Amino acid sequence: MLKVLTSSCRFHAAFTPQVRRGTESNTPLLQVLVSLRSSSPYLYRRFFCSDSTDGSEPNSEARQAEGEREGGNADSKASAAIVPTVFRPEDCLTVLALPLPHRPLFPGVYMPIYVKDPKVLAALVESRKRQAPYAGAFLLKDDQGTDPNVVSASDTEKNICELKGKDLFSRLHEVGTLAQITSIQGDQVILIGHRRIRMTEVVSEEPLTVKVDHLKEQPYNKDDDVIKATSFEVLSTLRDVLKTSSLWKDHVQTYIQHIGDFNYARLADFGAAISGANQLQCQQVLEELDVHKRLQLTLEIVKKEMEISKIQESIAKAIEEKISGEQRRYLLNEQLKAIKKELGLETDDKTALSAKFRERLEPNKEKIPAHVMQVIEEELTKLQLLEASSSEFNVTRNYLDWLTALPWGSYSDENFDVLRAEKILDEDHYGLTDVKERILEFIAVGKLRGTSQGKIICLSGPPGVGKTSIGRSIARALNRKFYRFSVGGLSDVAEIKGHRRTYIGAMPGKMVQCLKSVGTANPLVLIDEIDKLGRGHAGDPASAMLELLDPEQNANFLDHYLDVPIDLAKVLFVCTANVLEMIPNPLLDRMEVIAIAGYITDEKMHIARDYLEKSTRETCGIKPEQVEVTDSALLALIENYCREAGVRNLQKQIEKIYRKIALKLVRKDDKIEPQNVGVNEVKAEPVQPSDELKSKEETQTGAKSVEGSNDDKPGENVAEALEAPVNQMQKSTDEDTHLQDTQEIEEATESETSKTIDKVVVDSPNLADYVGKPIFHAERIYDQTPVGVVMGLAWTSMGGSTLYIETSLVEQGEAKGALSVTGQLGDVMKESAQIAHTVARIILQEKETDNQFFANSKLHLHVPAGATPKDGPSAGCTMITSLLSLALKKPVKPYLAMTGEVTLTGKILPIGGVKEKAIAARRSDVKTIIFPSANRRDFDELAPNVKEGLDVHFVDDYKQIFDLAF
Repeated sequence: MLKVLTSSCRFHAAFTPQVRRGTESNTPLLQVLVSLRSSSPYLYRRFFCSDSTDGSEPNSEARQAEGEREGGNADSKASAAIVPTVFRPEDCLTVLALPLPHRPLFPGVYMPIYVKDPKVLAALVESRKRQAPYAGAFLLKDDQGTDPNVVSASDTEKNICELKGKDLFSRLHEVGTLAQITSIQGDQVILIGHRRIRMTEVVSEEPLTVKVDHLKEQPYNKDDDVIKATSFEVLSTLRDVLKTSSLWKDHVQTYIQHIGDFNYARLADFGAAISGANQLQCQQVLEELDVHKRLQLTLEIVKKEMEISKIQESIAKAIEEKISGEQRRYLLNEQLKAIKKELGLETDDKTALSAKFRERLEPNKEKIPAHVMQVIEEELTKLQLLEASSSEFNVTRNYLDWLTALPWGSYSDENFDVLRAEKILDEDHYGLTDVKERILEFIAVGKLRGTSQGKIICLSGPPGVGKTSIGRSIARALNRKFYRFSVGGLSDVAEIKGHRRTYIGAMPGKMVQCLKSVGTANPLVLIDEIDKLGRGHAGDPASAMLELLDPEQNANFLDHYLDVPIDLAKVLFVCTANVLEMIPNPLLDRMEVIAIAGYITDEKMHIARDYLEKSTRETCGIKPEQVEVTDSALLALIENYCREAGVRNLQKQIEKIYRKIALKLVRKDDKIEPQNVGVNEVKAEPVQPSDELKSKEETQTGAKSVEGSNDDKPGENVAEALEAPVNQMQKSTDEDTHLQDTQEIEEATESETSKTIDKVVVDSPNLADYVGKPIFHAERIYDQTPVGVVMGLAWTSMGGSTLYIETSLVEQGEAKGALSVTGQLGDVMKESAQIAHTVARIILQEKETDNQFFANSKLHLHVPAGATPKDGPSAGCTMITSLLSLALKKPVKPYLAMTGEVTLTGKILPIGGVKEKAIAARRSDVKTIIFPSANRRDFDELAPNVKEGLDVHFVDDYKQIFDLAF
């Protein structure tokens, strides 16, 4: 309904006639103002005026003279500002209530508002026509539950428009201002405050009209010293604010025109009206009728304004100093650059950059290919023509930075010493004969040719077998720089081939970053997790790898960012993968695959003893003489806790053991320490020189006895070992040799104390105290397999395991032959079970013609454990044997295991994972293994320690297995 203009309010006191200059001097406050004007016209005009004159004396006198000439017309001008009325303002007892949303209206203050309600606007126009242009202006209270500092102006206007009648009456403050309506232009109404009023009751609701009481200030003594002092402090504060803020000068100039009626009450209203205080503080000043208290409230408000002005001044000063300091620094730097350039001490940025790039090229300038050198020269010329502030300049500079940073034609000196390389490989890894042999072959070919060649090797195997670490060892053996990056989950081709230079933030691919990082053109690059390449909207990285890993193409590898061919023919690529089936065939075809099947128990024992235990002991800060892990403990740890193909989990378990040992040693040292203090106090006495040798011998004897004892209290052993030296020390009287003998005895005692620390022994009985209960248990369920049960061999991600095929008779009856399978089997394994059932019926008919077991028996075939998913065709022969064992009621031979895929005609097809299955058979104490004949070559390639103690039979038809099993 109402909207207050955001422009600053103008002040006027036109409704009050001026008094003559002779009466002004009667007021003490005015006497101060007059003296202020006469003593310092410039300061007075700065306090009360806002014009741009310099405040000189002649000008001031001219204004005074002009004021005196116009003194006669003052009354007429003052009265002209008020619309003539039939009755006095004191006679207005019923007024139209106008809500003010933001600030109250003070007497003598102009305030323009917007009236949106047509009824209210019509009432205001009608009141002017009736020569009663007065209304009541009341401040609107804040709505309950809202923060006045958060509510916006539009929300306030909306709330005012919605309020009508008694609702509006309840939201208005009781004390307001009787305002004269000076003008109405459209919906804009200009009000000027007259006096304080208090509304008492509602007369009419549409529009809201209320009865009011006129309020007067409480009587006060104008000569009271406290009031004078307070008013002078208000004036002083206003003067200080005016010195720092120019926002109030216009208000003061307008208000001071009516200095004739300037008193203490008006001073308080003036200070509150022009301040930036919130509406509640201003309303508090308006409601206060005690002039002294009103002055105090105004003083608080203007003091706050003074503090705000000081903060504003300090902020402005700080910002100005910062800006001027930065400008000064910039000017000085520009002058310094100009001086240096004139003296030839420094060139501009473009010349310096060109010189830096050319300096990089100098060492290998002859080795840089001609086409690359041509591109570099063109870009250097282009750089000189570009402005340093242009975006193209930065693109060209970054491009030249990459081009000149690459090691064009720079190769590291390779090691062609086969014996040294073999020694390095054996130092870092145990076993891995195939990998080591392939690296030695690579070195031998390079030695015969006189130069090396790039190759792509792929190491495949389960996690933790050392694929990544063997790459670092190969680089050390070949004396090549090593660089590794993982492509697991990579789905952006730009990571391999680089981004186009047109993109913001473009960068070269991984290979260019590799060459810049290592500084040579023949590093060993390990590409990890190549079987986990992703594929997304940004392309297929596996297809992008074809150019990188093709020996015929990578001699001219083209990166999108550099856009010049790069020779990667001398780079040795080593890739790692867990599952070869996940690698695309075209990419797999370009790599030489070396399978790392895993480690058997003997190999894990050597690795744990020679590598893992040693490095873990050094990491934990434990000395070798302080701990002993027996072979039986390591064997139990490997078989019961770490059966996986790799040794990563084994390393974790060994670290866990040594951490607990370290804690035990520290706790034991804390218990021994107080006893050692007592020993040191005893040995501080002198020793006779004649007994020196005897004391040493007795000390050594005591140390040996302590070392050989198993007492749990080392402090007491130390005391016993030192008993003889202590007796000698008590008899000593020679002070000349006191210091020397004491130091020798202290050294001997320290060595004895270190020897008394008991060695921590980790054996298989107490292994559970360090690593908890065993995770794995014996895979062999039966000591002697019963009828219908046969042991098979399976490959798993853990390396390999044994499993049992169990067959049981459910029921028999005429033509009830059927087979059901359980054990969470996959589709391939279910088909193998059906094939095994058919083949078993055929063989049984051949062996026993009259036996109708399969035709009349409902059978159940189960493969434990039921919670483990299983799939694959290699259990076919094991299933047939289990079915025939049940049909013939004969158990198979003890300590027998078999594996092989069976066709419908009984042929045995080859399987995979020969090494893992052989290791699993040895772990389960299997003596006889049956493999397909096609896997003979795979078995022959196994290490002798894997084949040791195994009786292996190779078959190509199931009839051979029948003769071996029964």
